[in-house]
Amino acid sequence: MKKKQVLGLVVAAIIFVLVGISSVFTNKVSESMFEKTASTLLTGGAEFSPPLSDYIAVVRVEGTIAQQTESSVWMPTSGYQHTTTMEYLDNLMADSRNVGILLYVDSPGGAVYESAELYDKLLEYKEATKRPIWGYMGHMAASGGYMASVATDKIYANQNTTTGSIGVIMAGVETVGLYEKLGMRYVSITSGKNKDGSRLSDEQIAIYQTQIDECFQDFVSKVATGRSMSEEEVLKLADGRTYTAKQAADNGLIDEIAAYEDVKALMSDELGTDTYYEPTSNLSGLASLLSEVKSLVPKSEAQVLLEEAKALESGVPMYYAE
Repeated sequence: MKKKQVLGLVVAAIIFVLVGISSVFTNKVSESMFEKTASTLLTGGAEFSPPLSDYIAVVRVEGTIAQQTESSVWMPTSGYQHTTTMEYLDNLMADSRNVGILLYVDSPGGAVYESAELYDKLLEYKEATKRPIWGYMGHMAASGGYMASVATDKIYANQNTTTGSIGVIMAGVETVGLYEKLGMRYVSITSGKNKDGSRLSDEQIAIYQTQIDECFQDFVSKVATGRSMSEEEVLKLADGRTYTAKQAADNGLIDEIAAYEDVKALMSDELGTDTYYEPTSNLSGLASLLSEVKSLVPKSEAQVLLEEAKALESGVPMYYAE
């Protein structure tokens, strides 16, 4: 065999080996990158796909804090999504690249159950990860929105924020008079005199008051712990009223008044990264459009009455952290 042919075979063999090594290396890198960037689909269509470097997670609590509703292409949900937020926090706890949370609250409050569950999950995150949570208040962080905020290490607010409203309310609408005007008769057959809460007697009001007082005491305890105050100090502020940002700062309910971007800059300096992340929505263009249209359509009086009637069907009014 001629020297040129031998040389050609050697070169070809070397190229073959190099291509093979390169292919294996490329596949390994691709697999590794895929594993690192693999996203998790959260309930409601949001996608958890965090950066490949250290980052601060933005957790938004916007709108009424309540149980998450079913969503679809035709009926997309909007506002605060409780189940999605809980899953997001669980994923953050498991992600070592996450170095902290910036909790952005713009909420008037909501149900006691979900508000307290969010508060507990934030504390769980801090305990499990030893990472900081800073809070920022937008237009409003009242009631359940304030409850979530006191789980943070520091609370900042916009100068025009409304906050506070430390208290609990149980509300409902008695529709008997309306039924009578419409020629309808309300009938309930119960196993006990206190089963039906649609027409509250003095005894029933007293019973529900004990439940409100218990929820209220728990709220006060959370504020006292989160703000390093005594319960007596909190009780002086907790008559249900709201406070301006300046009033809240003067009374120790928040730490400082600042602009949102300034707080992000401070947190970045503290944690050594200017990368912020929050999940993206997987809603299609059509679903997003329908969501916008839905939010613009006001509820009719009939819809409002129907929702109130449904809330009373169980005979038990709803609790709200207000």
